[in-house]
Amino acid sequence: MRNLPYLTTDRIHAFIQAALQEDIGPGDYSSLSAFDSNQQGQARLIIKEPGVLAGMELAEIIFQYYDPSLQVQRLLDDGQVVLPGAIGLIVTGKAASILSTERLVLNCMQRMSGIATKTAYLTKKIAHTKAKLLDTRKTTPNFRMLEKWAVAIGGGVNHRFALYDMVMLKDNHIDFAGGIAQAIANTKDYLHKHQLDLKIEVETRSLAEVDQVLAIGGIDYIMLDNMDFETMREAVRRIDGKFLVEASGGITEETLATVAECGVDFISVGALTHSIKSLDISLKAF
Repeated sequence: MRNLPYLTTDRIHAFIQAALQEDIGPGDYSSLSAFDSNQQGQARLIIKEPGVLAGMELAEIIFQYYDPSLQVQRLLDDGQVVLPGAIGLIVTGKAASILSTERLVLNCMQRMSGIATKTAYLTKKIAHTKAKLLDTRKTTPNFRMLEKWAVAIGGGVNHRFALYDMVMLKDNHIDFAGGIAQAIANTKDYLHKHQLDLKIEVETRSLAEVDQVLAIGGIDYIMLDNMDFETMREAVRRIDGKFLVEASGGITEETLATVAECGVDFISVGALTHSIKSLDISLKAF
């Protein structure tokens, strides 16, 4: 999964550094005071409920970023389906280093695994269609990289990472610009002027707006926002493969398959990252 464009070593290290500074600050005084700093130890990562594992690669990076002398034996891989009692990894080395990094490893892995588990579950519901599950920017501040990584591990597709790597003209952009035609024209002029090669997606709220986009052209994606099934099917028919189609807005676990069967290419689900239950995982000395 490290081929994802946003998963650079610099970004991962910057995240770890900031997270460790937040958690450890001037020192992990519990570990520093409880036993000798040279005390050696081992700990196992224990999976405590079923799900899809995510964050294994990151866990190893965290351990070794903090203390390169720590030895990590990975027993499971990202994306594996796990059952309670499974051992994900064994970490060996200075006990203080293991305990100082324990909470960061668990916080990341528990949330990432919860996201991967939910993504895999929803992806199966639309496996009989061509539709792909998309994440959104409804992510935890400063944790987006890991949440989108988890979506990819769970079998979903990452939408734009941030505001700078794709143009998405949503309802507010269109209303402020004075309409769809003006918003698209302004966008094309801006991208040309600044020599930016970015995909353009336009949100539509009705068949009339779909027709406007089709008449103007020059974009890449059409989003169908909060449309009922009948309207969505008609929109897909009118678009007729000219542009990729994303369905968005108010889509639930119960309606997901029906939306996919309308013929859309993508379905964006904000709940993948903002409404999930973390997987129960622990790290125990032995």
